[in-house]
Amino acid sequence: MTALHDSIETLPGVGPKRLEALHALDLFTLEDLLNYFPFRYEDLGARQPSTTLDGEKVTFKGIVSTAPVVRRFGKRSQTYFGLMIDHDNVRVNFFNQPWVAKNIEADQEVAVYGTYNAAKASLAGIKLVSATLNELDPIYPASKQITAKTIRHLIELAWAKLRGQLPEMVPDDVRAKYRLLGQNQMVEWMHFPPDGPSAKQARRSAAFEEFFLFQMRLQLLKQANANYAGEPVKYDKGLVKAFIDGLPYQLTEAQQRVVHEILQDQALPKHMNRLLQGDVGSGKTVVAAIAMYAAVTAGCQAALMAPTEILAQQHAINLAKLFDEAGLDLRVELLTSGLKAAQRRQILADLEDGDIDIIIGTHALLQPDVLFHHLGLAVIDEQHRFGVKQRARLREGGVNPDILAMTATPIPRTLSLTAYGEMDVSIIDQLPAGRKPIQTKWYRHQQFDQALEFMKGQLAQGAQAYVVTPLIEESEALDVQNAQAIWEELSQELPNYQIGLLHGRLSKEEKQNLMADFKANQIQVLVATTVVEVGVDVPNASLMLILDADRFGLAQLHQLRGRVGRGQRQSYTILIADPKTAYGKERLLAMEATNDGFALAQKDLELRGAGDVLGTKQSGLPAFIVADPVKDLTMLSIAQQEAIATLAEPGWDSLTSNKGLVDYLSRTMARYRHFD
Repeated sequence: MTALHDSIETLPGVGPKRLEALHALDLFTLEDLLNYFPFRYEDLGARQPSTTLDGEKVTFKGIVSTAPVVRRFGKRSQTYFGLMIDHDNVRVNFFNQPWVAKNIEADQEVAVYGTYNAAKASLAGIKLVSATLNELDPIYPASKQITAKTIRHLIELAWAKLRGQLPEMVPDDVRAKYRLLGQNQMVEWMHFPPDGPSAKQARRSAAFEEFFLFQMRLQLLKQANANYAGEPVKYDKGLVKAFIDGLPYQLTEAQQRVVHEILQDQALPKHMNRLLQGDVGSGKTVVAAIAMYAAVTAGCQAALMAPTEILAQQHAINLAKLFDEAGLDLRVELLTSGLKAAQRRQILADLEDGDIDIIIGTHALLQPDVLFHHLGLAVIDEQHRFGVKQRARLREGGVNPDILAMTATPIPRTLSLTAYGEMDVSIIDQLPAGRKPIQTKWYRHQQFDQALEFMKGQLAQGAQAYVVTPLIEESEALDVQNAQAIWEELSQELPNYQIGLLHGRLSKEEKQNLMADFKANQIQVLVATTVVEVGVDVPNASLMLILDADRFGLAQLHQLRGRVGRGQRQSYTILIADPKTAYGKERLLAMEATNDGFALAQKDLELRGAGDVLGTKQSGLPAFIVADPVKDLTMLSIAQQEAIATLAEPGWDSLTSNKGLVDYLSRTMARYRHFD
């Protein structure tokens, strides 16, 4: 008897080469094949020439009015004949398909699918179609190794074997609640729709099922994480409260809420896996400092991992200063790859002995020789820059600290429900009091002189400025030459100010010295090639000038803008660009319209698509076939709620009605162990 999880190789015509091609598309079983839905349909319904637009793909059905003629031009050929459609006579041309002539004759009724040329009343034939064929022709994702036509044939074979035997995946009450098709009806209409409305109904049901099954896996993973062995961080509430009360500023309501969520997690006897989102300048670092201090009061150590040495150094300086001003005797150390051997050995020994309370570093913290005495909390800054294996490294070797991942890249709800769905999410959605919104203006290149005059005015008032030069190509040498030219131009235009030049060919020490001079106001204008380091904090810098801004993505532009607006001055961002595409213009208009990073992130998602926002592989985004997490966000949210409700039902996995769902999850969970 044929079963859903039988291998595809049981189908006739599937040999080793074809099997390899199917495996490359993640098709292993008959179930995989039946769930490999078409990404679109070609409308093969017959139309009239009078209702067809020029260049439109269309099916014409009529009587062959002139016998087919084949003309050859070396290896190429043209087959043409007349087709009478009611009172219209259309010339049909097939190029390099001479065999078409053998399948048609004068006075025969045929249906032809092709591209219509209204001016010439001709049809460039693509294929002959059956006059009795369904109006919608499914088109499947394919590859060079296997065609969509072959995939469709295999689906037909699999459906012939399993028709009517598919178990339900979505619980009966959920299907009834949202008027979803049953599994067998849905699969049949996805592959063989009788008409447009049926295909639409099947696609809606398939999209919900795809979201629901994904969320079921995600919520099960989240449950497993929650039950994962972890120890409570028994922090001293009095000391933590005194530290918060003694801060030189009051926490915003959003910061207070997030601190409460994190401390609550730390106190529980289970592993914390929390993502802290906060727009640039929202105050994530002080929240992390409170969580790290709480761990230290419990007798644990804390670690903060940053993506770059400059940012790691800045964190070490700022945290040490924060704890020192609070009168706390904490030892904060910096571990980077640039340390001398003897200094590194000493830090590692002290870390293992427990003499270091908080260690700050880069990937250097992930080396096998970095051993902790008792690590209670690992904070990972700019979370998406670390791979799964790197983050998992902190949990290995018997060390299983709470994980607090931070990102200044606002993540729209779509990505929160997919890429980060198994993590608890805390959001700081308020800026500290007194921060003035950054004013953003878009100028054309011909208005550069206006931007320069504005910069001169700001510098005269004591402000500092960043000038970010455009990316020319994937060539560091060209970028440096370009930055050098702009540096020379500004040096001439601004003779009374110090102009610095920061680019990728400088040594690590040269970069650090430049940034230190800029922070000390010994440099008033900093020209930089690509992106000024995330997290770099120069409060007196209040102007960001970005040249050829249309070469940067929305997320990059927003991050760059976040380098200013950190002090008491009114800050400005000027975008210089002549975008050549509608997409480029939309990005710049969006930057002018809002400072809200979350709104921009959602806009970026709509403009670019989910796979490119963080990078599919890097973000762990699932490859949905039917569902669209951007357009179908409401459906995605509902699917998450229903998955949570299903798992909350006592004995859900022993209900007869959920047998198909349980069987599916037991077969597939092994494939989806990691979502972070």
